[in-house]
Amino acid sequence: MRFPWWPALSLALPAILVASSLPARSGSPEREWRVFGGDKGATRYSTLRQIDRSNVGKLKVAWTFHTGDRRDGPPPSNMQCTPIVVDGVMYVTSASVRVFALDAATGAKRWEFDPGPANQRAHRGVTYWQNGKDRRILFTAANFLHALDAATGRPIPSFGENGRVDLRLGLDRDLSGERMMATTPGIVYRDLIILGSSLGEGPGATAPGHVRAYDVRTGKQAWIFHTIPHPGEAGYETWSADSWKTNGAANCWGGMSLDERRGIVYLATGSPSYDFFGSDRRGDNLYANSVVALRAGTGKHVWHFQTVHHDIWDYDLPCPPVLVRVRQNGRARDGVAQVTKMGFVFVLDREMGKPLLPVEERPVPASTLPGEAASPTQPYPVKPPPLVRQQFTEADVTDLSPESREAVLKEFRQARAGRLYDPPGTQTSVMLPGYHGGCNWSGAAFDPETGRLFANASEVPFLQTMAPGPAGSRYGYTSTGYFRFTDPEGFPAVKPPWGTLTAVDLNRGDFAWRVPLGDYPELVKRGRRGFGTESFGGCIVTAGGLVFIGASKDAMFRGFDKDTGKVLWEAQLESGGNATPCTYEAGGKQFVVIAAGGGAGIRVGERFDTRPGDAFVAFTLR
Repeated sequence: MRFPWWPALSLALPAILVASSLPARSGSPEREWRVFGGDKGATRYSTLRQIDRSNVGKLKVAWTFHTGDRRDGPPPSNMQCTPIVVDGVMYVTSASVRVFALDAATGAKRWEFDPGPANQRAHRGVTYWQNGKDRRILFTAANFLHALDAATGRPIPSFGENGRVDLRLGLDRDLSGERMMATTPGIVYRDLIILGSSLGEGPGATAPGHVRAYDVRTGKQAWIFHTIPHPGEAGYETWSADSWKTNGAANCWGGMSLDERRGIVYLATGSPSYDFFGSDRRGDNLYANSVVALRAGTGKHVWHFQTVHHDIWDYDLPCPPVLVRVRQNGRARDGVAQVTKMGFVFVLDREMGKPLLPVEERPVPASTLPGEAASPTQPYPVKPPPLVRQQFTEADVTDLSPESREAVLKEFRQARAGRLYDPPGTQTSVMLPGYHGGCNWSGAAFDPETGRLFANASEVPFLQTMAPGPAGSRYGYTSTGYFRFTDPEGFPAVKPPWGTLTAVDLNRGDFAWRVPLGDYPELVKRGRRGFGTESFGGCIVTAGGLVFIGASKDAMFRGFDKDTGKVLWEAQLESGGNATPCTYEAGGKQFVVIAAGGGAGIRVGERFDTRPGDAFVAFTLR
């Protein structure tokens, strides 16, 4: 039996101390939201408790800020930004990747910066760095990394060329014609910003997803880690000989986390190109689809754990690993938890990468496509259970109405029934989880008080069909496209729930609770509730006993009891809250803020879209 983890030298370093329970001063990191993931461990946890179970029902809108750049499409705009809050100032990005500084207590605009056309549909926010009076906002737009003065919003001319660095440079290839950007903020370690990228994964995409660190003062590239190894580097043997020259992706597009005490940055990487057919990249393809631990100061490999070998399903790791602490046999263990599109939760030792909860390599089917060599096994966590169904059988076909069931059954019986890791083929197959998961870039939140991990997940099946590649292509087969499997009304072809929020007890390796997340208004009018919806946007958890999340297709923003999963509060947003919220204290009040930007469908007008918007909405007790 093989395990997809590869430890380097043992790291005899002290464990991270748990957060102090002493009250924090106003304006301190504990009372603000200074990092995209809440903290550098990406826990999305806040020690604030002014808003709690007893009073959350009294939350009202405190202020709303409209960015003014809503786009109805095609394609429609959307906002996935999580605000950060530092010293009473909130920094956000809009649908067109303009940067705004707002008064965190009132929402009043202090400044804005427009980097020019970015031509990207997703942007999740900015990164803050400070050394004395030097305070900077770092963010990406299109293929550039920008540095702004946090006080004025003006570019810092000494950073790169006139305040920006071209991300296409320094990757060992000519990428002048390639798509290259970063949708998720980087993370700061000392005077470095460590950055992943968002890249094409389709046929012909060759931009590699190497992870790099830049000097925050000068913009100079400090180190690079080759996610597609070069000759002489470990992992090179897991690809075809020329893959490092011709294959792309294997990129960290969903973000990363940092253990500052140990000086280790944790990456979650996506699939390699081409993501549905891999005849030209034979092997497991390290470090694609992997949790990777690197020395934050140098980029040196510490360990890795591959969650999908030789990915041919586009099952990227779409979100940051979360730094967690679990108790096993009375002993506290520092770990990282990674949720996946397959609905798995991998819990790994933070220093060596070995599973803290058991994982098995299990046989999976071989591909029927000539030239494809699928991996004979894939890793399956034994605990905790999957967050979603991983097989679509006839018993799972919708029963929303007799007509819906009959139509879906007819199509289902002509397709290949979907099991996890059935390789794609020329016969249409059903994928469950679908291309969007399971879990997606929404990620997870961790509560250190209870040892629970909270994650939203979708259960929307997709249809996949492979067809012969175009003449002259190096790919023998290509996918015919992304198609949700729906009934004639456009609802998912599978029985509910279609979306859930789950609390996972990492100490026991089991669910504490699991509830549907969201409803479709049309079905509510028919008296059909509790179905859940596909969701985009994550949750946060607070010491006040609450989990806050938008994400669902009814454009509601909700507060759940973190112990029971009961909805304690909800508010209707003007557009879908397809973003992760934040919480902070300003002027003596605790606020909860979410971007209401809508969008997030594959095609304009789909049931899976919500109306585009351009608002950041702040709630507080009144």
